[in-house]
Amino acid sequence: MLLRFASLILFASYPLIAQDAAPADAKPLIEKAITAIGGEEKIFRLFRIKERFNFGNVLAEVDKSSSRDSVMEPPLYWWVGGADRTDEPAKFDLWGWTLGALVDPESVVKIIPEVIENEKPAPGLRVSGTIDPAMDLYFDPANHRLIRIDWRGDIYRFSEWKEYDGTGYHAKTVMSKIKAKEPWLFHEILELERLSELPEGLERIEP
Repeated sequence: MLLRFASLILFASYPLIAQDAAPADAKPLIEKAITAIGGEEKIFRLFRIKERFNFGNVLAEVDKSSSRDSVMEPPLYWWVGGADRTDEPAKFDLWGWTLGALVDPESVVKIIPEVIENEKPAPGLRVSGTIDPAMDLYFDPANHRLIRIDWRGDIYRFSEWKEYDGTGYHAKTVMSKIKAKEPWLFHEILELERLSELPEGLERIEP
C-alpha cells in the first residue's frame, strides 16, 4: 500500500519535474535582439565596409594601423580589395555580428548561462547547426544589443553603437583569447554601406 502511494505521488509530480527540466525558450531574447538593431528586414545581408585594425594589446594610432575595404555577404562570401576570401572562417563572425545567424531557419538557437560583462550579467544564446563549432552571443540586459561573441577560442567585445540606414551596429571590436584574456586585435568600422547588388568585378564562388 505504501509503495503504491509513493508511486502515485511520483507520477503526480512528474509534470512539474519535467517542466522544471525543460530548456528555456530562446525566442523572446532573439526577438529583443533583432528589434534592438531595427528589425529583421534591417539585418545587413550584403554590404561594404571601410575598416582599420591592428594587432597587439593596445589600439594603435590611425597612421600606425592597417586599413582595407571589404564587401561581405555572410555567411558565405567575403571579398577584401576585390580578392575572394570565401575560405576565411571570420565570415561567420560577421554573420553573428549582423545577427543573421539567429534568424536562419537552419540555425539551432538555445539559451545559455549568463556571463558577467561590463559588471552586469549578460544573457546568452548559442547558435549551432549552421555554425561549427557553435557560437555564443551575449547581450546587454538593458538594451538587448549584442556586446560579446565567444567563438573558436576568442572573445569579441563590441562597443561604440552607431546607426546606418535604420540598422544599429557596433563600430568597434576588441578581440582576446579566452585563455590569455589580453587583447590581440583591435578593429574599427570607419564607413559602412548597404548594397543592393554585388559590385562589378566580384564573383560568388561556391565554398
